[in-house]
Amino acid sequence: MVFLNLLTFGLWGKLGRLTHYAVDAVLISTILAGMRRSTGLTFNTERVTIGESKEPNKWVEKYLGVGEWVMDQSVAIAGSSGWFRRTR
Repeated sequence: MVFLNLLTFGLWGKLGRLTHYAVDAVLISTILAGMRRSTGLTFNTERVTIGESKEPNKWVEKYLGVGEWVMDQSVAIAGSSGWFRRTR
């Protein structure tokens, strides 16, 4: 393993850390999507601005959209499996 680490200049560790952070970010976005669906509380994207630019606002909306997509896919998969049933 040390030889492989030397060959890749330690990139495997950095790639693993980056993957871990990406998965954590998607999980947080999915939790926020679940909060929005179950309670109606929505993250206020208007408060995310840097100066006069609206670009950070657009990035946050895209980020939250990823959580919505993950939530949709999770509900679809769970609904089509035999392990879950609807109670409402």
